[in-house]
Amino acid sequence: MKWIIVVMAVAFAVLATEQPLPAQGRGTLTIAAASDLQTALPDVAKQFERATGVKVALTFGSSGNFFAQIQNGAPFDVFLSADADYPRRLAGTGHIDSATVYDYATGGLVLWTRTDRHLDLARGLSVLRDPQVRRIAIANPAVAPYGRAAVAALRSAGLLDAVENKLAYAENVAQAAQLAQSGNADVALLGHALALGATLRATGQFVEIPASLHPAVVQAAGIVAASRNKENARAFVDYLKTPAAAATLRSYGFGPPPASGRGRS
Repeated sequence: MKWIIVVMAVAFAVLATEQPLPAQGRGTLTIAAASDLQTALPDVAKQFERATGVKVALTFGSSGNFFAQIQNGAPFDVFLSADADYPRRLAGTGHIDSATVYDYATGGLVLWTRTDRHLDLARGLSVLRDPQVRRIAIANPAVAPYGRAAVAALRSAGLLDAVENKLAYAENVAQAAQLAQSGNADVALLGHALALGATLRATGQFVEIPASLHPAVVQAAGIVAASRNKENARAFVDYLKTPAAAATLRSYGFGPPPASGRGRS
C-alpha cells in the first residue's frame, strides 16, 4: 500500500530592505513561488528590494496549487512556477498577462538522504532497491513538477514498479525534503536548489539524477492579470532577467532556460 502524505502548510517571508532607493509605492509585492525556490528566491528578492525599495512577500507552495488559486482570484502579483506550462495556460485564460510570461530557469533533480542513513548514493537510483530504503519522499505528481520529474526518472530507470509501494507523497517538493530531513523518509527526490540549502547540506548528501531520465523542469514567471501592483511586478520580472539574478539562481543549482523559451508568451 502506498504511503500518501499531504502537507498543506505554506511559508510566508517578508524581506527587509537595506538603504533602498525610493519605492514605487502601492504596497508590498506579493509573489507566489514554487517550493524549489525556497533557498534561492529570498536572496533574489533581497537584491531587488535593495535596488528598488519595493518590499516583497514570498509565498511558497506547489505550482499546481497556485495555478488553481490564481484561477480562483488569489491576490498575487507575480507567479513563479516550476512548470512553464502553468503560466502559459493561465495566460490563455486571461489570468496571467501573456506579454510578461518568461522562462527564468531550468531545475535539476537530485536524490538526497541523511548522512546517518549510510546509503551509497554512488549507486544512483538503483540504491532505492536496497531493503533499508523503506520510504521514498517525492512531491505529489498531480500538482508538483518535481513530483512528475521524479516519477518519470523512476520509470526511465526501470524502477517504478519495484519501488512504487515505498513512495510517500508530499504536497510539494519542499515538504518532501522535510520528510527525509526529519527521518520520516529514508530518501527524497528533490530539486537541486533545495539540496544546496544550508540545512540539507549540513545534514545530508545527494547525487544528481541525469537529466536524460526525465523531462526538463523548465520554470516560468508571469504577472497576474488582476494585480493592482503591476508597475512593481514588471520591475521584479525585469530584474529576474538580469545577470545578477541569473547568477544567484545559478549558484543554487538552477540552469538557464531553453534559449527558444525566453520571453515566449
